[in-house]
Amino acid sequence: MTNKMGTMPVGKLLMSMALPMMLSFFIQALYNIVDSMFVAQISENALTAVTLAYPMQQAMQALGVGTGIGMTATVSKAVGMKKKDYAETVTSTGIFLNLCYVVFFLVLAFTVSHAFFVSQTNVQEIVQDGTIYLRIIWIGAAADLFGLYFEKMLTAVGFATQAMVAQAVGAVFNIVFDPLLIFGIGPFPKMGIAGAAVATVLGLLLGAVLAAWMNFKKNKIVRVRLGQVFRPKGKAVKDIYVVGIPSMVTIGLSSLASFSINQILLAYSTTATAVYGIWMKLQNFCYMPAFGMNNGMVPIISYNYGAGKIDRVKKTVRLAITSIMGLEVVLLVIFECIPQTILTLFSASDNMMSIGVTALHVLLVSLVFGGGSIVLTSSMQSLGHARYTLMVNIMRNFVTLVSFFYIASRIFSSISHVWIAVPCSDVLNFILAVFLYRKMVRHLSAPDKRENFTKA
Repeated sequence: MTNKMGTMPVGKLLMSMALPMMLSFFIQALYNIVDSMFVAQISENALTAVTLAYPMQQAMQALGVGTGIGMTATVSKAVGMKKKDYAETVTSTGIFLNLCYVVFFLVLAFTVSHAFFVSQTNVQEIVQDGTIYLRIIWIGAAADLFGLYFEKMLTAVGFATQAMVAQAVGAVFNIVFDPLLIFGIGPFPKMGIAGAAVATVLGLLLGAVLAAWMNFKKNKIVRVRLGQVFRPKGKAVKDIYVVGIPSMVTIGLSSLASFSINQILLAYSTTATAVYGIWMKLQNFCYMPAFGMNNGMVPIISYNYGAGKIDRVKKTVRLAITSIMGLEVVLLVIFECIPQTILTLFSASDNMMSIGVTALHVLLVSLVFGGGSIVLTSSMQSLGHARYTLMVNIMRNFVTLVSFFYIASRIFSSISHVWIAVPCSDVLNFILAVFLYRKMVRHLSAPDKRENFTKA
C-alpha cells in the first residue's frame, strides 16, 4: 500500500498534517490562558502562585514531549524503512518510560511541592495556593504524559486530525469546567485554585483516554504491544532519547529559566512576576502554530529521510518555516494593537496595567524570531543533527535569556527596560539556528546514515 508521506504533494501533505495540529495546539494554549484568566479573578496572588508553579509544569512536560517526539520520529522513520516490528517495539518502550515518569512525579507531589514555594516567597497566600495547585497537577501526571504520548503516536503514522480531536475535546472540557469548579457554579463545589488544577487534570485525562481509544481502534499501521511494555528494549530507548533529549533539555531549560527569571522579577515586585506569567501564556499561545507545524513536519521529513527522498525533506522544511514566520508577523501586529485588552482579560489592576502594557509592546517583538528558531531546531533534530538543536536550545532557552535578564536587571532600576532581554535573546539565537541549519543542509546525505538505523 502506498504511504501518502512519500507520494502526496509536499505542500498539500504538510498542510493536511500540520493544520489540524496547529488548531489543536491553539485550543490547548487557549485553555491555558483561560485557566489563568479565571485564576486572576480569585486574586493577583493566586495568579502569581500559578506563575511560580509553571516551571514545574514545564519540567513534567519536558519528559512527556521529549519522549513523544523521540517516539514519533523513530516510528515514522522505521515505517518509512518498512521496519514495522521495530516501530511497534518503540511504541511499547515509550509506554514503559512514561510509567516511570508517573511514579517519579507522584513522589515529588508529596515531598517537595510545599518547599518549592517556601523557597521563593514568604507571602502565605501564594505559598498555600501554589502548593495546592502544583500538588494536584503532579498527582495527575499520567493524564498529561499519556495524552501527549498517544496523540503523538497518532501523528507519527499520519492521523493528525484524530490527534487534534483528542486534544480539542480535553481543552474544551477544561475551559467549561474551570469556572464551574473554581467558583462553585450550580451543583459544583467552590474549590478555588484547586478547582483550576482539577479541571486541568480531568481535561487532560479525557484527551488521553480518547487518544488511546483512537490508537487501539483506528491505527492499523503501528500497534501497541502491551505484552512488551514491561520488557523495554535498550535499542528503542536509545533511539527515542537520541531524538527526544534535545526537546527534554529545551523544555527543561525553559523551566529553569522561568524559575530564574521569576526570582529576578520578584526583586522588583510580585506584580512584575504576574505580568511575566501573563506573557508566558500569551507567548505559548503564539508559538502553538510552530509547535503544531513541528508535529506535522517531523513525521513527514523523518519518513522521507528514511526513504531517501531528500528533496521532499528540504521542501517540507522551507514551507514550514516560511508559513510560521509569516503567521508570527500577523500575530505580532494584532497583539501590538491591543495590550490593554489582553491585560484586562486577566483582571489587571492599575499597577499591573502600567507595567504590563510596556512589557507586552517590547516582548511581542520576539515572536517572529522565536517561531523561526522553533521550526529550524525541530527539523535539525529529526534529521539526526540533535547536537545542533541542543546547542541552539541551550542558548535560547536558558543561557542568553537568563543572562540578558540578569544583565538588564543590574543595569536598569526600572522594570520597563528589563523586558528587552527577550527579543535580544531570540534575535541572537535565530541567527545561530539559521547558520547551523545551512551547515546541516550542505552535508545532508541520507543513505549512509540510514544504514545503521534499527541495527542492534
